[in-house]
Amino acid sequence: MYAYNDFDTDFIAARNAQFRAQVERRIDGSLTEDEFKPLRLMNGLYLQLHAYMLRVAIPYGTLDSAKMHKLADIADRWDKGYGHFTTRQNIQYNWPKLRDVPDMLDALAEVGMHAIQTSGNTIRNVTSDHFAGAAADEIADPRPIAELLRQWSTDHPEFQFLGRKFKIAVSGAENDRAVLRAHDLAVQIVRSETGEIGYRIFVGGGLGRTPMIGKVLSDFVPQADLLPYIEAVLSVYNLLGRRDNKYKARIKITVHENGLEDIRRRVEARFQTIKPSFAGADAALLKEIEQHFQPPAFLNAPTDGYAQAVQSDPVFRSWTDTNLSAHRHPDYAIVTVSIKAHGQTPGDATSAQMRVMADIARDFAHDELRISHEQNVILPHVHKSHLPEVHARLKAAGLGTANIGLISDIIACPGMDYCALATARSIPVAQQIATRFDELKLEHDIGHLQIKISGCINACGHHHVGHIGILGLDRAGVENYQITLGGDATETAAIGERAGPGFAYDEIVPAVERLVYAYLDLREGPAETFLATYRRLGAGPFRAALYPEEAEAHAA
Repeated sequence: MYAYNDFDTDFIAARNAQFRAQVERRIDGSLTEDEFKPLRLMNGLYLQLHAYMLRVAIPYGTLDSAKMHKLADIADRWDKGYGHFTTRQNIQYNWPKLRDVPDMLDALAEVGMHAIQTSGNTIRNVTSDHFAGAAADEIADPRPIAELLRQWSTDHPEFQFLGRKFKIAVSGAENDRAVLRAHDLAVQIVRSETGEIGYRIFVGGGLGRTPMIGKVLSDFVPQADLLPYIEAVLSVYNLLGRRDNKYKARIKITVHENGLEDIRRRVEARFQTIKPSFAGADAALLKEIEQHFQPPAFLNAPTDGYAQAVQSDPVFRSWTDTNLSAHRHPDYAIVTVSIKAHGQTPGDATSAQMRVMADIARDFAHDELRISHEQNVILPHVHKSHLPEVHARLKAAGLGTANIGLISDIIACPGMDYCALATARSIPVAQQIATRFDELKLEHDIGHLQIKISGCINACGHHHVGHIGILGLDRAGVENYQITLGGDATETAAIGERAGPGFAYDEIVPAVERLVYAYLDLREGPAETFLATYRRLGAGPFRAALYPEEAEAHAA
């Protein structure tokens, strides 16, 4: 993984010292909150319902044991002993005191981390496939590209004050595990018919108030042209994007109002103008970056113990069925660690759990961890002979839940428990759904089913692309939950359809239960997923299950 050089270290030190002085001025009253707000947002510091919140960047979700240990130390020293992993592969601390934030930033700098551009109308933390560098279906590791974009975008003078925030994702696989089509801009590594590696560029995706699926701006951008092409996209958006209405300022609206062909023409013209100024410096930098992402020295060892454990231990076998994914090396597996034990807050990990995961990564996973946009933690390189010991350690720390991809593996934003923008609670709904289906012992029979929950229309919980999406709203001072059906976050991305009227807080879990039982009755065998059943039959039978009284009246 990328390691800071002297420039990076000096840059972060200077930035942290600058912010320390700004915090001191806020505390002594020299700065009002209105004056301080844009300064703190440039350093990832929000003011939430009850306290400040610091959002720390984990670039493209990659970290090592030293970084994870530092995150745990920060949680203990300056927060309440836990952190919240987000859908942008970041970590948030919900309870820091303002006077402590500069010390937190200095502590992060000790291990090459920061909170720059995790907020504000700028290019946010670049995300990536959480299986990058390990996945069996990968064309090439996308993280060098993500790192190139991180270095290019950090403090870029042209793009610090965009019309709105701008989110980029990068993937190198055929299967989309990075929600590419829900980003302002996305890069997918592809091969041409002649085998040349290049990039497919998506633009204009995004969720929130006006959800849209990203469109293909270019089917193939050659390797040498990637960075000037992306800069051309940002330049066009920066000039053309609206600033009169923040709800219409994202690039998805720019694309919608001007048309994809017009945007493509403008981007191509800008690209031709700026391309000569790059003169190969970006390609040289990429080659240098790639040296930091070489594959680990894989073990040459027998895997017999793994097969024996699968046969003899049903708990371990259940975990391997759900939490392991195919690795590019046949003797290895990718381990997804669930931090969504039934009834717990999705995405929250205690400092003790962070340390356990860090130590496992150091001892058994070539010292690598990843954070997924699904709010779980990945051990990307684990030799199969080590899996029984890894599972035993995880289980002892409350991290052995076998539920990846199942109904309790819920994405949920912090909702009204923390967020100043939220209009309803998300966390308790997720906890109750997970607990209920654990009680019913149906989870594994249901199979792959993604529920995503947002506590407001900003859609930080990605509800639009959930197989079952739940959006919490305020209706005359009362929480009301809308359900959407048929959303998809993968390469067959789709925005879910609203099912009908919303449900009260105490009605939402029974409503989900009715949906699931309807699916179990309707599916053509256990192999047909909820999404496949929905696409085969449409919304009708699911709406009938959600609103039985309406269905009976219609039948009469």
